[in-house]
Amino acid sequence: MAFVKLKSTQPVVNDERKQPRDCANLEVELENPNPATRRWAARDLTDCPEASAALVSRLEREDDISVREVILSTLTSLGDEVAVAGLVTCLRSEEAALRNEAIEAMKQLPDEVAPIMLGLLADNDPDIRIFAVNILESLRHPEVEFWLIGVIDNDPYLNVCATAVDLLGEVGSSAAKEALLRLKARFPEEPYIQFASDLALKRINED
Repeated sequence: MAFVKLKSTQPVVNDERKQPRDCANLEVELENPNPATRRWAARDLTDCPEASAALVSRLEREDDISVREVILSTLTSLGDEVAVAGLVTCLRSEEAALRNEAIEAMKQLPDEVAPIMLGLLADNDPDIRIFAVNILESLRHPEVEFWLIGVIDNDPYLNVCATAVDLLGEVGSSAAKEALLRLKARFPEEPYIQFASDLALKRINED
């Protein structure tokens, strides 16, 4: 009878995790050519409060989706000023997927993002202002309506105001009525602004 070698039932040591797991080594492993190693490093850096800069640096260059997801998760967990600033930088990326991922990550950090929200809503780039309104959609912060009123009162860019009035239609209260009427008067020839403002006013009046 031929001898059949049975497969070992002993646990296999993960080759990607053989290096020491201290914070300094984990940051080095973020640059490893093996995406599995980078993924493990990004996950384990959750316990390293000073790791945000290295994670942001890797995020801006990372082309593996699964690694990027873990980096974003860890940055959200750390949630410090460096992490938030890095996510803002990603909003300016030419890569749409990275921008969208940064928006979703920032939505999970209402307390950390709130102090910079007015700055984002006043950014010179109208796209950044639109992204900021998109972040407000899920930010669950008590100042959301106030910030949106400021946008429709002051932003000169039609698409920014349109994005803001859409959200006001969902979260607005009677406090937004006058601002919505002012918006209609500011863009009298814009059908969508008229429609969205009327819809928001109707919902507010029904509440």
